[in-house]
Amino acid sequence: MLFSIAYRMLGSVMDAEDVVQDAYLRWQEATETDVRSPRAYLTTIVTRLAINHLRAARTKRETYVGPWLPEPLVTEETPDTVELAESLSMAFLVLLERLSPIERAVFLLHEVFEFEYAEIARMVDKTEVNCRQLLARARRRVGAPGARFKADPVQAQRLTQRFTEASVAGDLDGLVALLAEDITLWADGGGKTPGAALKPVRGATPVARFVLGVMRRFVPAGTTLRPAEINGQPGFIAYVSGRALSALIFDIRDGRIHTIYAIGNPDKLQTLPASS
Repeated sequence: MLFSIAYRMLGSVMDAEDVVQDAYLRWQEATETDVRSPRAYLTTIVTRLAINHLRAARTKRETYVGPWLPEPLVTEETPDTVELAESLSMAFLVLLERLSPIERAVFLLHEVFEFEYAEIARMVDKTEVNCRQLLARARRRVGAPGARFKADPVQAQRLTQRFTEASVAGDLDGLVALLAEDITLWADGGGKTPGAALKPVRGATPVARFVLGVMRRFVPAGTTLRPAEINGQPGFIAYVSGRALSALIFDIRDGRIHTIYAIGNPDKLQTLPASS
């Protein structure tokens, strides 16, 4: 639970793990008087550490080169509830970037993790009235977590396979046939990945041409593409010599790919599993 909160707050696997580790160390040093409830104590520490981390990271994200996307998280099993599954999706995590750190904390704790206002108020050191106001403002900016249509696993696997085959073969028409007409591709290279688009690419044909151009010019020979569930969504990871080169995540609806999130910033790929 602590990692789940920290990751959704920060959008970073490494930073979330650091926050949880820091909370554990503080718990180890705390007295019994400080810790009446381990769950409440640890959740409060993780939430406050995440808020502080987000505040410090704001300037870096404002000067980030190209679109900023969260670090990809491989999810072998989809979370039990619809709300938890939705709150892992790239689209939802990107929407949360509209919120201030304190709004993000209140929104996630109430809407996703179902804490009561009294509990949240203690965690973020605000009154219950303040928390209600913060939640109302956050809802206006991003809406409530809605049920995202989950692609049929067989259909998603088939689309992912056809996408990789068409990309490797340089089949423009075959690739366009898999994409929604109004598709958007977001590429996060962080200024460290050759060929990463600095602005969103929109439309089936432009996206297909962009994908094929990247495959032709920037993907080394010997690259393997392996299907994976990432942030609760279908996608694949590109590997070179066992090391992750990039991760692609698909938002699939009505049998077509509507959004592609491509993450190539090497700093954000370090926690992905190595290829055997």
